[in-house]
Amino acid sequence: MGTTIRGRGVRRSSAALALLSGLFLVVACSVALPRLSRGTGVPVRVQLKPPSTGPAPTPARAQAVIPPGRLLVHVPILEYHYIRVNPDPRDQLGFNLSVTPTNFKAQMSWLSAHHYHAIDLADLRAYFAGQVYLPSRPVVLTFDDGYEDFYATAWPILLALGLRGVSYVVPGFLGRRGYMTAAQVGQLDRAGIEIGSHTVHHVDLTRADPLTLRIELEASKGDLERLLGHPVLDLCYPSGRFDQAVEAAVAAAGYQSATTEQPGTSHSWADRLAWTRVRVAGGEQLPAFGASLGPSDT
Repeated sequence: MGTTIRGRGVRRSSAALALLSGLFLVVACSVALPRLSRGTGVPVRVQLKPPSTGPAPTPARAQAVIPPGRLLVHVPILEYHYIRVNPDPRDQLGFNLSVTPTNFKAQMSWLSAHHYHAIDLADLRAYFAGQVYLPSRPVVLTFDDGYEDFYATAWPILLALGLRGVSYVVPGFLGRRGYMTAAQVGQLDRAGIEIGSHTVHHVDLTRADPLTLRIELEASKGDLERLLGHPVLDLCYPSGRFDQAVEAAVAAAGYQSATTEQPGTSHSWADRLAWTRVRVAGGEQLPAFGASLGPSDT
């Protein structure tokens, strides 16, 4: 009988160990990877899957990640301005800057259907800091100038598809006709849209005197930080114009990254103050849109 009891004890211990091992695997697979919080440098947890408002990824998609350590990563940073029907057909510049709501929805649906994962620039900075993996086919969606149609038209489409984005806001324009209000910007930030600086008055920084350059960079950052209650670490150069002196001033003002209008889809930490983007023009068809994203790392 003693042998039988010991045998049962061994079997029960083995079963318990198997159960605990299974629970460990479940927990390990569900633990989110760390990322840096906005501006604090404090690691927080982030899931690689899209928000619950969008479709859940399949296991194969969820496991396809880009591990930290690469010096150069392929991440298209898409550049949008207006999401609207251009009100003046004779305005060619306005047409080029305007992606219709129909086309924008088709482009976002195309990204989802082709297994792209929208991240923000805080994620890209955290990747280079060794804090996070990137999901497969990462893409950043940026929207310049803080137009009201981002809040009214683009954001609902992003929400419906479980996508995130970056809104570059000009604090001096908040509340003007056609631009977002401070309350709307705050709502977007709380909902997970990254808010970036676009200077106070959307000036050409390469033509600004040193004092104006400093004010445009520091006051914009300070205004947004007071509005949002956390650091703002990313800047978009107005009209894409910058030079070495502007880059130095951007770094001195406390920004950690900045985007340009120069074309390209590959990024490194060394060029973080001059990250390239892919400009999405009005009237662009889906084949051209897909081709503009370049090759995929995974």
